[in-house]
Amino acid sequence: MDISIVIVGWNSKPYLEECLESLSGAPPLRSMEVIVVDNASTDGSADMVKSRFPQVKLIRSAENLGFAKANNLAIQQSRGRYVGLVNPDVKVLPGCLDALVNYLEGNPGVGNVGPRILNSDMTLQSSCRRFPTFWNNLCSATGLAGAFKTNRLFSGEHMLFFPHDRTLPVDVLVGCFWLLRRKAIEDVGLLDDKFFMYGEDVDWCRRCWKAGWKIVFFPGGEAIHHRGTSSASQPIWSALAQQRSTIQYWSKHHGVLGLVGIKSILFSRHVLRYLFVAVSRFLRASKALESGDRLRVSSACLQALLSESVPRKA
Repeated sequence: MDISIVIVGWNSKPYLEECLESLSGAPPLRSMEVIVVDNASTDGSADMVKSRFPQVKLIRSAENLGFAKANNLAIQQSRGRYVGLVNPDVKVLPGCLDALVNYLEGNPGVGNVGPRILNSDMTLQSSCRRFPTFWNNLCSATGLAGAFKTNRLFSGEHMLFFPHDRTLPVDVLVGCFWLLRRKAIEDVGLLDDKFFMYGEDVDWCRRCWKAGWKIVFFPGGEAIHHRGTSSASQPIWSALAQQRSTIQYWSKHHGVLGLVGIKSILFSRHVLRYLFVAVSRFLRASKALESGDRLRVSSACLQALLSESVPRKA
């Protein structure tokens, strides 16, 4: 088997269906298996996969295992020389997988390669990141990253200054679409399933580089990512989950001092956002509903930082 595609789904039926259609409608020239892990969805996702795509290996979980643990379950059952981790809200465009495999076969030192990612409207979606540092997190907290998005110094973790127009080794590829070399997985290990959702991609990429494998953005393949579909309906839970993963990452890789530092930056960030949104809401009553949601998100994150009680599951 050349390629194993792993998709973890949770209540994402229409997007998962489109994703599987893109894989079956324009399959790669190489042999491919597709494995779907359904994380206890209640929207009929698993039944759809079973009836519409009988060739897909379906793993039904009785509980929501989280993103990392569910991916690991499928990776361990996969057979491909290359393993693609693909989000259910991704549409793989024709030729993408073959282009990525060709790149890996021509570059044996690369352990993880990702394609150019497009938004639903076909505009570019930034998929390259730098490793988190105090500086780039401070830029995000103070609004510098938002004000100077394309400035290399102030842009935060996001590489918005990079036009994604050439092949480039990067610290982190956003985990919506990876193609991994099996040997790299064996050397680096599986995703850290202590990250329930978010952060596992940054953690794995850091371990990948430390193990001596390169991570490369390759624009020779393309895919569409309908970003934010799983978190849009649960903004507070999503924000809490992201905050928890950030704290977990810093605790794992930067110790006590790093943990204290990042918590201080996160606290300052949410205080500033809360004050900014509160003033904006007062001045622009027409935005009351939207600003109310933002106030609740900032308030929940501040409370979680103070109480260190962040829920793991929806």
